[in-house]
Amino acid sequence: MSAGLESLLARAESVLARLEAVLPRPAAAPDWAASVAFRYRRRAGLGRAGVLEPVRHVATIRLADLREIEPQKVRLVRNTEQFVAGFGANNVLLTGARGTGKSSLIKAVLNEFAPRGLRLIEVDKTDLVDLPDLVDLVAPRPERFIVFCDDLSFDEGEPGYKALKSVLDGSVAQASDNLLIYATSNRRHLLPEYMKDNLSYQHTEDGEVHPGEVVEEKISLSERFGLWISFYPFTQDEYLEIVAQWLRHFGVAQDAITAARQASLVWALERGSRSGRVAQQFARDYAGRHGR
Repeated sequence: MSAGLESLLARAESVLARLEAVLPRPAAAPDWAASVAFRYRRRAGLGRAGVLEPVRHVATIRLADLREIEPQKVRLVRNTEQFVAGFGANNVLLTGARGTGKSSLIKAVLNEFAPRGLRLIEVDKTDLVDLPDLVDLVAPRPERFIVFCDDLSFDEGEPGYKALKSVLDGSVAQASDNLLIYATSNRRHLLPEYMKDNLSYQHTEDGEVHPGEVVEEKISLSERFGLWISFYPFTQDEYLEIVAQWLRHFGVAQDAITAARQASLVWALERGSRSGRVAQQFARDYAGRHGR
């Protein structure tokens, strides 16, 4: 081999080594025994490599802590029970009013089924482009995994949209049997909808309405979730029951819970919402002011 060719090969190897240092790399397997929940993050200093980080302090919320969402609770628990048992189960989209317990319900389900091998991986929507790599990573594992996407919605053209769509349904490489996607959103169709989208509707002479391609694209992602669970704003009585539940959770006596009713209503009025989140925030403040 000539000296010139050797020099060229050496330079090529040097360039490849530099490229490998900056190109994204698949996430390495974490210590699966470190936690029942993990966060997936991309790290800029690691060649944009994905990292699965164990969650050291998992939320301790239990199913019994969640009130006034019994129908939603039953449906999600049943689906998760089937999944953990190795039977057929669906990806789930939880939609509806803010602060009504969508994310809390998923965390409570994790705590319920973690002793039976359920694990959770939280993925931000900006990192969903790496979802196929996560599917490959967990496929050989004996545990059952929920990929959790909280407060999910997309703007036009975001790359994570197509990655999620492909994994849910439509890709030649489907998700493994030990992985489901649970997502929460305030939008049922996950994409913004505009009045101009309706311009693509066509009306025929017989009165039939044909949805346009723009509208079809906007609803196609949410339709890939096999189970939709809807949440609704709470009535005043439901809100007061949730307040009482959280006050009991924080150790407040029953007579003080009764006395807190009016204050909790004023708190909700000032916040402009009777959500479960507002009820919990009031209960934490009230319990703190009373030494609990």
